This record gives sequence, structure tokens and C-alpha cells, in this order.
Amino acid sequence: MGSQHPFRLTPGQLEARRLLAASLLESGWHPVDVADELGVTRGAVSQWSKRLREEGLQALWRKPHKGRPSYLKPAQWRQLARALEAGALKAGFPTERWTLPRVVQFIQRRWGVGYHPASLSEPLHRLGFSAHRPRSQARERDEALIEAWLKRDWPRIKRGLEEAAGRLPSWTRRAARFEPASAPHGRPSALRPRSTA
Repeated sequence: MGSQHPFRLTPGQLEARRLLAASLLESGWHPVDVADELGVTRGAVSQWSKRLREEGLQALWRKPHKGRPSYLKPAQWRQLARALEAGALKAGFPTERWTLPRVVQFIQRRWGVGYHPASLSEPLHRLGFSAHRPRSQARERDEALIEAWLKRDWPRIKRGLEEAAGRLPSWTRRAARFEPASAPHGRPSALRPRSTA
């Protein structure tokens, strides 16, 4: 195994490494050799060896992280789900959109319990709710009006910009959002071989 392991190991990989160490120790390996083989400190192997002797192999199994217990009772979570389904307007917010900060506010007002917005994602997901990104286009978007503006008004505005400044600002060119308009396609110039001529 040696030094060929990822920089960060998953909990399952860490458990597998401890169990392998236990197997090597039980088959007669010296702790120093186990540490070298697994790429860990001698102190870690010493702790594993002590736990193995005192508590058995199960002491090296990974323990699930349960996290902090919920402040809300199961009945309160069900009430919250019903409130979310009823809508944010009914809960006293100015728009229909639920956000995590609004859910935090609602819980604080209703039950006097404080949550951090980031800690609500998982419990809300368990209730069947998921985050939705807003659409990139407004519902009120009028394609015909936009097309008419592009044909009628934009050419006049563009001519005025050209006459006033001589050159259009970068935001008016499509390519400006992705690459400089003057950049050739292919590899960037910094990566091209230099000519010796």
C-alpha cells in the first residue's frame, strides 16, 4: 500500500485501513512496520493496537455521525411541511417564494427555535422539499416585444454609440462574454511555441 493513497480518505477507506492494520498486527507484524506499510504515524498504530486489545475488532469500526438532535419534534416538522405547501404568502411573507432564510424566520416565529439556514437543507429534503433555482427568464418575458426592440431601437442606439465613442463597448459584443473578440481560436498565445526566426 505504501504512499499510494489519496490525500483525503473517505470514512469507509479510513475504516478499511484500521481493519487492515488490525489484521497485520494480529498476524504478528510489528507496529512500526504496520505504520510504514500503511503510511500512518506510529502513534496511530499504537492507539489502534490498544483499542484492539481492550475492546476488540469492533472498536475499529467506523461510528456513524448522528449530528445534533433536531430541535423540532416530528409533529412540528409535519406542521412545517403543511405550512410550506400552503405557501409563503399564507405564512405572512410578501411573495410566494420560500427561501431558507424565510423558513428559518417562520420556525423562529412559530416555535421560537433558531436554526441556521444551511442546517435546514437536509431536514427539508427528508420532508420531500428540494431547492429550485429560479428560471433565468422572467415569466412576463415578451419575445415579440424583445424582437421588435432589437429590430427597431437597438440599431439606432448602436449607431449612436458608434458615433459618440468610435468603438462599441465590450458589453455590446457577443464574444466579449466568452473571450476577447481579437483572440484567435485554438490554443492561447501563451502556450504557442515561439518562432525562432
